[in-house]
Amino acid sequence: MQVQAITTTFPALLLQARLMTLSTVDLAIIVLYFMAVMGIGFYLKKFTKTGEDFFLAGREMTAWIAGLSFLAANLGSLELMGWAAAAYQYGILAVHWYWIGAIPAMLFLGIVMIPFYYISKTHSVPGYLKLRFGEPARALSAVSFGLMTVFMSGINMYSMALVMKVVLGWDIHVSIWISSLTVMLYVGLGGLLSAIFNEVLQFVLIWLGAMLISIIGLIEAGGWDGMVARIHTNFPQGDYTHAWRTLGSFNDNPMGINWVGIVFGLGAVISMGYWTTDFLVVQRVISAKDLRAAKLAPVIGAAFKMCVPFIVILPGLLGLAILPEKLLPEAQALATGGHSYNEVLPIMLARYCGPGLLGLGITALIAGFMSGMAGNVSAFATVWTYDIYRAVFRKQAPDAHYVSVGRWCTVLGVLASIGTAYMVMSFASIMDYVQALFSFFIAPLFGTVLLGMLWKRASPAGGFWGLAAGTASSIGMWAWVKLDPTALHYVALSSNAKDMAENMFRALWSWIVCVIVTVVVSLMTAPKPESELTNLVYGCTVIPSEGHLPVWQRPIFWAGIVGAAFIALNIIFW
Repeated sequence: MQVQAITTTFPALLLQARLMTLSTVDLAIIVLYFMAVMGIGFYLKKFTKTGEDFFLAGREMTAWIAGLSFLAANLGSLELMGWAAAAYQYGILAVHWYWIGAIPAMLFLGIVMIPFYYISKTHSVPGYLKLRFGEPARALSAVSFGLMTVFMSGINMYSMALVMKVVLGWDIHVSIWISSLTVMLYVGLGGLLSAIFNEVLQFVLIWLGAMLISIIGLIEAGGWDGMVARIHTNFPQGDYTHAWRTLGSFNDNPMGINWVGIVFGLGAVISMGYWTTDFLVVQRVISAKDLRAAKLAPVIGAAFKMCVPFIVILPGLLGLAILPEKLLPEAQALATGGHSYNEVLPIMLARYCGPGLLGLGITALIAGFMSGMAGNVSAFATVWTYDIYRAVFRKQAPDAHYVSVGRWCTVLGVLASIGTAYMVMSFASIMDYVQALFSFFIAPLFGTVLLGMLWKRASPAGGFWGLAAGTASSIGMWAWVKLDPTALHYVALSSNAKDMAENMFRALWSWIVCVIVTVVVSLMTAPKPESELTNLVYGCTVIPSEGHLPVWQRPIFWAGIVGAAFIALNIIFW
């Protein structure tokens, strides 16, 4: 991607080559969207006077609002752009990140882990670790989470710039700064409350806009069977259309992975870690008005999550079937001037959408960018304010002071994210970059939180050293493979593994390291007395009974329904 100098005049930035031009109707749709999100931010500012209002939306959200926001925070441009690119690169194997890589973890969060987050009244996951293991564990997790949110925000910046470049010919700086300033304003004004309400609006827009590509693309391809036939014709050397059938061997699928990496590396470690410990999504759930609503929110999110591949994975598969030009890894595309995997979604958008529909599609991608960006920024502001600033720099201050700090952190988070956007260009695709980050920070954290909630004997020293060892081992394995590519055989169990497969196995090993170190150190050191573990650990916490409710009103009943649908989908697309 060629980036012009910032000194270029603004009109010149908008006169580059473009795939198509926005009509007046398209521009009106986009302008109305920006006006709506800004209006929501200004309106909700008057409702965010306390820290509880700004950082946790006053804990007033219904199960449906919290559930849709929980999902929308994960349905940003990262998802739309990244997984469409991954589907083009790896085929239908990308759907695992929505099914086995999401549904079990979301249900586990709602039924098993949310009671501890909610009852303990913590503002963040690092806040829970402080109560469970002490200040050192909280500080380590807060710093690593802060770094991850900044890196993740950069992905959303890069994704948005890519859309504007491919579809409209806009310069990267124009799209980054206009969208970033909008997010900075509405999250800074209304905090999590503004982010949540905008995320629900963005959720609807994303579905309306992205669905156009899938519907029109299937019509052109001749339905599902026609699409599969075209893919087999275009790519006869690989099986891009079966989710499980090719996972018996490393060499039978485009990802170079087997079922062990998918089931354990993705399903048992990375997805469990992300959906249960990443404060970006957990924050939305603990904003619910009561415990039942908090438990039901992830179940509602899981039901919608199973449908998301229709608007995210399917465009990438359609790209394999329909596009005449083969897309390239990002580095090759930059070197040759071709189009990269990451551009498949905007290319499909430009292919199918005319006046009016193009405006809706572009608005959907802008909404995705806003959603992902706002989620990371609001989570960063909360963790920095409560788990770094208040814990280290100013422990006693008026509540209004922390709200002010949170607003300034919103500005800081947006500015820091701009600097990380350019790091994405060194990876083959957006999702390779994301999963590498998750293997560094999320996989070990899940081991620490899980043992903390389920094992009373886990000690403060065990929690800290386990988390530190898991994180260090993951970064160390990544560096080992970069310095010595033959190490891939040991890390990913195969010399043919692609980046995504390496990420899955590295996450699994780092989780195992975290658990082993935590157990060993805990057995050698003194645990906290049980009196200090109330509302933090199973066996020391009274979970409110739902026995008085009809069966159909209990979260576990709906979790069972969603679980059955999840199994059915995996069988259908085996």
